[in-house]
Amino acid sequence: MQAWPQEKDGQSGYAVKYSDGYISWSPKDVFESAYKPVTCMNFGHAVEALKSGHRVARAGWNGKNMFLVLVPGSTGLTVDEGRPLAKAGVPVGTVFDYLPHIDMFTTTGSFVPWLASQTDMLAEDWMIVSAA
Repeated sequence: MQAWPQEKDGQSGYAVKYSDGYISWSPKDVFESAYKPVTCMNFGHAVEALKSGHRVARAGWNGKNMFLVLVPGSTGLTVDEGRPLAKAGVPVGTVFDYLPHIDMFTTTGSFVPWLASQTDMLAEDWMIVSAA
């Protein structure tokens, strides 16, 4: 949802655009009592933002430019000779799917698979990180 201040018939209010493209208008007092700006999110909101294609991070992380992304995965991949899966004993030619998962962009400029800690899951300082 997006909203912006807009007058209608001399009355202050907000135009509201919903995710399906529908646009409505609400009087200022009605809108401001029903909606609050999101400055920080909980973990569930962060996961929803990832699913919508956004990058997310915690305000409490001490590394600069660290963020998470949802990797959509791939289907129909094949184990090739000399690759890590073949070296681990998976037969060459095995067809497999690489499932969706969350990666972290690190301070060193690398991506690494990420798992949430208890602290991360209970935190309320998640935020959307805009692309550079």
